[in-house]
Amino acid sequence: MLRKLEKESIDIIQKIYAREKRVALLWSMGKDSTVLLWLCKKAFEGNIPFSVIHVDTTFKFPEMYEFRDHYAKEFEINLEIYKNKQALAKGINYSNNKATDVCHQLKTKPLQKAVRDKKLCGLFVGIRSDEHNARGKESVISMRESDFTFDARKGQNIQIKDVSEEIFKEGQHMRIHPILKWTESDIWEYIKQENIPVCDLYFAKNGQRYRSLGCQPITKPIKSEAQTIQDIITEIQGSAITERSGRLQDKESAEAMQKLRSLGYM
Repeated sequence: MLRKLEKESIDIIQKIYAREKRVALLWSMGKDSTVLLWLCKKAFEGNIPFSVIHVDTTFKFPEMYEFRDHYAKEFEINLEIYKNKQALAKGINYSNNKATDVCHQLKTKPLQKAVRDKKLCGLFVGIRSDEHNARGKESVISMRESDFTFDARKGQNIQIKDVSEEIFKEGQHMRIHPILKWTESDIWEYIKQENIPVCDLYFAKNGQRYRSLGCQPITKPIKSEAQTIQDIITEIQGSAITERSGRLQDKESAEAMQKLRSLGYM
């Protein structure tokens, strides 16, 4: 099963790049985007031929920044870091704004700048349909308008064979989701199989670990004794707790994630 998923994902990555070179990969340093980074390396024999972008809110865990800097160097990737410096200078943070507003200002806005600055036609994004019901409405390839809006109701399911300069209207770009069909268990099984490095925060310490990684002020750990990848696999397969239960922006309202995504969020 894993080899089939891997082959399908690598096929998507290779075929998209063959049709459109103005693409980049979003890397959050979480398990999913790190698996996608690994798949991109395998797709091009170890050398990713496009930029890897980290949208930096400056509120990530120190361990995540250490992980980013170490493996960006080890993997020899072309890492580009984007921040909304104006919003940060104004003091926008999680203590004085809603999490959804901070996400829009510190994630979506710098992502928009990256797309415009680099004149990108495509972004490889490591989302999975089982991670959140809003992401379950996505397709492997979908279009974002010039103002970055996205309407899931349109069902913009673009086929790889149709990707060419002719499909883009002024300012549009596509989001490509090569691991959309993977499950959380698939991700961890693949990490184990490939010996892919992941941030230490995923492993239990003092009876707690992080199941999903986001910004430190709005990401909470779960009770856990899982100290190995196999422990994690066993734990999540027997858990009724949702993967993103520790992410505050998912709890502000049932529509919060969908609203963010409609405005250009990952």
